Amino acid sequence: MAQRLEFWFDFSCPFAYVASTQVEQLAQRTGAELDLRPMLLGGVFKARGTPQNLAATLSPAKARHNLDDMRRQAQRAGVPLRMPPNHPMRTVAALRCVLAAGLHLPLVHRIYRAYWDENADIGDREVLARALAEVGLDAAAILARAESPAIKDELRRRTDEAIARGVFGVPTYFVGDQLFWGQDRADMVEEALGGAPVGLVASPTAPVEFFFDYSSPFAYLAIMRAAELGPQVRWRPILLGGLFRNLGTPDVPLFVQSPEKRRHTMQDLDRQAARAGLPFKFPARFPVRTVLPLRVTLAAGSPPPLVRALATALWAEDRDISDPATVAAIADSLALDGAALVAAAETPEIKQALATSTAEAEAAGVFGVPTFVVHTRERGPQLYWGADRLTLAAAAAGGDVSAM
Repeated sequence: MAQRLEFWFDFSCPFAYVASTQVEQLAQRTGAELDLRPMLLGGVFKARGTPQNLAATLSPAKARHNLDDMRRQAQRAGVPLRMPPNHPMRTVAALRCVLAAGLHLPLVHRIYRAYWDENADIGDREVLARALAEVGLDAAAILARAESPAIKDELRRRTDEAIARGVFGVPTYFVGDQLFWGQDRADMVEEALGGAPVGLVASPTAPVEFFFDYSSPFAYLAIMRAAELGPQVRWRPILLGGLFRNLGTPDVPLFVQSPEKRRHTMQDLDRQAARAGLPFKFPARFPVRTVLPLRVTLAAGSPPPLVRALATALWAEDRDISDPATVAAIADSLALDGAALVAAAETPEIKQALATSTAEAEAAGVFGVPTFVVHTRERGPQLYWGADRLTLAAAAAGGDVSAM
């Protein structure tokens, strides 16, 4: 019996739009039964306490990156995408039409294109009537059915089901009881369905600045995979807490996530670590002060073996890297002078070096870690945030303009 692939979506999300252009092929490759699940994202946001216009709450740097990331994802998928000037638009009528039409996939594609390519108001009956007619459906009958109490109740029921099952955003995929959030998790979805997604093959040569702080588990994952970025990586330790304070970001973003999103974040960490073959254990001490190991890293000249050893100590071995003796012992194990490095960490020069590196990160548009700034010949500096964007950064460093 074929496995079922549930695809939860609303038309208001550009990443769900990109995912919608690929999910049918994903199901076909894996022999899965595609189960379309329209829902009202605004209803989910209300239940989770998420702002309705989430993009408006982002720092300018993060908002810029999100737009760049959206553009890159669409570019790599080969689909047109233009941000509507009146985004977000109401999608209730369009979602009801999809239900009234019996979850007709060509209609889903047509409405997505109307929103994200043509920037049409999909709350307008005339826009919906044209979309219905263009895919060969009876526009008048379906528009009338979409206003029926049964269809209105069905959309509410589906949205309530999404909330009950832990959905907090779109696109969301379910394979059995496994939840995957985001268009960029389609490769994990494919693996969960027994498929073998094709990885990117990159030969990176461009210089890459790698901004990190040991305090982030995602930075640990990126640190351990940094060889994929090529031979010209410049390691840039920064004080993430200081950057967050300057940007008005909560000190520990994990702590302000909804319980559902936090649960997914923890699952995602485990999944990313397992895919990379990395040991991972969330430390008993969290959050941990990382000023000392960051300064020691700078005092030592940021050698990659020391960076990896300190990150591993915290995120795989649950050692306290805020403790001078622990940090010194780790340095000693690499034939470095641990005591001298710990002492150097207290000098004005090294303290200033960390402050300068953090300020330079902010000036470059960094808003979190890990962040990779790839200095491409083709399009100048390109910023990528997140361990899940390391492969994309490596592709850009290899000259792949579709990743830029």
